[in-house]
Amino acid sequence: MARNELRPVIRLRSTAGTGFTYVTRKNRRNDPDRMTLRKYDPVAGCHVDFREER
Repeated sequence: MARNELRPVIRLRSTAGTGFTYVTRKNRRNDPDRMTLRKYDPVAGCHVDFREER
């Protein structure tokens, strides 16, 4: 049970507007706010910011 509460599964959606998503986990204690990561978007063909959606 503690696994699901402390490290929930989140979806990261591309800010390029392509609709591409990554699925990952995050630690709520270290990152209580929405997470933003710079990752590769294969639809856009470049690295863009991916923002956490809820």
